[in-house]
Amino acid sequence: MSETAVKTGHPKGLWVLFGTEMWERFNFYGMRAILTLFLVNSLMMKEEDASLIYGGFLGLCYLTPMLGGFIADRFFGNRNCILLGGLMMAIGQLLLFFSASIFGTNLSLANTLMWSALGIIIFGNGFFKPNISSMVGSLYPKQEKSKLDTAFTIFYMGINLGAFLGQLICPIVGDVKGTDGIRDIHAFKWGFLAASVAMVIGTAVFYILKNKYVVTPEGKPLGGLPKHNDASDFEEGESQKAEFSKNALIGAGVAFLVLGAIIHFVFDQNLIYTLIYSSGLSLAGLIVSDSSLTKVERDRIFVIYIVAFFIIFFWAAFEQAGSSLTFIADNQTDRNFFGWQMPPSMVQIFNGLFVVAFAVPFSMLWDYLRSKDREPISPMKQAFGLALIALSYFIIAYNVKDLGNSGLLAIKWLILLYLIQTAAELCLSPIGLSLVGKLSPKRFSSLLYGVFFLSNASGYALAGTLGSIMPATGDKFVKAKELGIDLQAVLDKTVTPTAEQLKLLATNQISDHNPVFVGFEIHNLFEFFMVFVVLTGLASVILFALTPVLKKLMHGIR
Repeated sequence: MSETAVKTGHPKGLWVLFGTEMWERFNFYGMRAILTLFLVNSLMMKEEDASLIYGGFLGLCYLTPMLGGFIADRFFGNRNCILLGGLMMAIGQLLLFFSASIFGTNLSLANTLMWSALGIIIFGNGFFKPNISSMVGSLYPKQEKSKLDTAFTIFYMGINLGAFLGQLICPIVGDVKGTDGIRDIHAFKWGFLAASVAMVIGTAVFYILKNKYVVTPEGKPLGGLPKHNDASDFEEGESQKAEFSKNALIGAGVAFLVLGAIIHFVFDQNLIYTLIYSSGLSLAGLIVSDSSLTKVERDRIFVIYIVAFFIIFFWAAFEQAGSSLTFIADNQTDRNFFGWQMPPSMVQIFNGLFVVAFAVPFSMLWDYLRSKDREPISPMKQAFGLALIALSYFIIAYNVKDLGNSGLLAIKWLILLYLIQTAAELCLSPIGLSLVGKLSPKRFSSLLYGVFFLSNASGYALAGTLGSIMPATGDKFVKAKELGIDLQAVLDKTVTPTAEQLKLLATNQISDHNPVFVGFEIHNLFEFFMVFVVLTGLASVILFALTPVLKKLMHGIR
């Protein structure tokens, strides 16, 4: 690619992808904001079950990018997969709208529509997610790869502008409570319909503008059918095609089955979580078995794998926003915000709002540090992100320590948590996307984004598991008291509940025992939040210690 083709600013195609991703994230995060509340209040599920479904759903959403990346790299191309994924997600949201419209008259059909909707959204996200990220990286020729951290931070602002709008509008129309404090469980459908409309808009934006703006500096369309690629699409000396041997493919299949059996039977994971973990490990092994990889390429891919492992712990903590933190906002938080009673599903809006506010300053910070030759390498930025999320949970743990069963957490502490977690996110998530773009061989670009998103999938699966160990919040004790049951005595095992009392607790979605995590009983919210402090704090320390090794394996790429 000639030097004359290199532009000094960011290409206009970045803003097309920015807009497309913005509407897709409106769709996704708007739905996410109200999903668990819909499952609990309309489809009558327990909070524990809703958290597991939520974690499994998000995990599968980031497992299918592996498939979507493979299909794009080999058959359909990035563009077609983005359009297909967008249409599928719009249809999925529409099915959720119908599910939320009929649950009162046909609960069985409503559940069937809900599961069908989540399945379609899972595969739609798989086609969409890795390919739009891959196209951001493709916009920049080799001479401009240093701009990718800034480009992905700008792109990430689009993600969170969409998340902010979705978390604002979908709860306003879908999570409605009357003046008496009673939730209108029939309103969820309007939130899902708004999410569907947003996805249609995003898909249309991409379809109309892709040919004009999503192009190389020479004007050649990006992301077309792989069979139309030529040597100019690759760096000098780079292989244009992956070369998986028959033995490597068989080995990956055997590894998938063996790992799946170990994860399912030894570690007692459900089938969805087993699929996520075993797929990620076996695919990672398959890619590095490619005989066309050079030593430098293989080293750089190992950096992606190592960083992806630590990102699991970040997302496991961060994605409590849609499950345990939403339940706490609903049940044990004073949500009075300057005289307005904020819907519980809207509290997480502050994350998207803060990202929109701080994405550009963070981008400017990286540019400034780069100009002074003091910019930290990407893994070190991500270690900072993990340390910040540990700090956010330590602060919230300290503030819930003395709440007891009836005290309410001030909303300012959840807002502070989302502020700190936003800074953590900006140090970690867009930097990770950029790192994959820098380190991936082009023939593996979309597939390695799929592998990278498997770390998100694993994190979300772990988030579901961790969310399910949240102990009873204040509303459960109030409800149990109304039923004539001393829930605290039951949990402390000082009182043995009768069969009738156990039935009453189960009917009202109240657990009769404290949750257990790795052999430790979780008695209260302080202990619950300290689990996240320990996990993310240790991950930060270990990743920071590994950065000198990772720097060598990156072979000059920062």
